[in-house]
Amino acid sequence: MVYNSKLLRTQDRINDVLFYLRRTRYPERDTFLFLLGINTGLRCSDIVRLKIGTLRHSKRPEITEKKTGKKRTLFLDNVQDIVIEYTDGKDDNDWAFPSSYDSSKHISVQNVYKLFKRIDEQLGGIGLTTHTMRRTFGLWYYRKTKNIYYLMELFNHSSQAITMRYIGLTEDELGDSLEGFRLGY
Repeated sequence: MVYNSKLLRTQDRINDVLFYLRRTRYPERDTFLFLLGINTGLRCSDIVRLKIGTLRHSKRPEITEKKTGKKRTLFLDNVQDIVIEYTDGKDDNDWAFPSSYDSSKHISVQNVYKLFKRIDEQLGGIGLTTHTMRRTFGLWYYRKTKNIYYLMELFNHSSQAITMRYIGLTEDELGDSLEGFRLGY
């Protein structure tokens, strides 16, 4: 399986993307969308369909994934501060990510893709796509927890091998994880 999107493997690269997002026509919306994506692992198609009330009233709302139709708990505990700030003053029935052309509709995945493509070009072609957010979440979650099983569950993947390939876990990283590991001596 080949992905056109690349992962954001360093904090500096994440900061580069944030720098450009904070300079878009709708910086608050665009930056929050990205931060929510890299901190939850949601697909962009699920992010854009969120309502303010869903984000505001529970740290762990349940959503139905568009792609799979499966129920999923959205864990917002770690981003509660930015959720509170972003939702303040907005109506529960409003789209969290309204279209710039018609606020009765949410921004389309295609428009997020176009936005990311422009930023990708400004950053010299780093492989930034809408899927970069989900894959980046996966990589950083795995780095922090080393728990591929939980990540597999969060992503609804059928095998650990799929999840490892998805987050771009390389042989070098696997080898590095064994540094200092030694038994029986």
